[in-house]
Amino acid sequence: MKLAQVLKHGIEALLALCLLGMVVCVFGNVLLRYFWGTGWVVSEELSRLLFVWLVCLSAVLAFGENKHLGFDLVTARLKGPAAAVFRWLTRGLIALALYYLIDGSWSQVLVGLDSRSPVMNTPLAVGAAGTLVMGVCMAVLLVLQAWDDWRGNAPGSMTAGERS
Repeated sequence: MKLAQVLKHGIEALLALCLLGMVVCVFGNVLLRYFWGTGWVVSEELSRLLFVWLVCLSAVLAFGENKHLGFDLVTARLKGPAAAVFRWLTRGLIALALYYLIDGSWSQVLVGLDSRSPVMNTPLAVGAAGTLVMGVCMAVLLVLQAWDDWRGNAPGSMTAGERS
């Protein structure tokens, strides 16, 4: 099995654990409130934190499989060099957006190291780290996709003979 498949299955397992944790927190809290008039204090905070990580890890999977929402009305009709120019322009804009995401997330992680959540008393950096991990993973995937395109292995990429 390729490394990419192992990583994909690992992320999917983490997603399943996040979802399971959210279900246990919310459903368990509902049962406790209904039957015993009490609840878990950490339930809401923990489920929110797990949801942040669930969304961020899911976004990485969607990016790696090219399943993000996109607007390709014009670029889908292009062929040859024009298509390649727009693919690389798109990658450049995505790289710029990822730079800002990573930079902002890093700032939030640094600020969150000194701040604590009110109930669980965990650093707020744990939540902000979700977007940092997401941005870094997407940047790595973007570089790998660009490398595959440059070598002519990506869908829609030009071969070396077409490039020259």
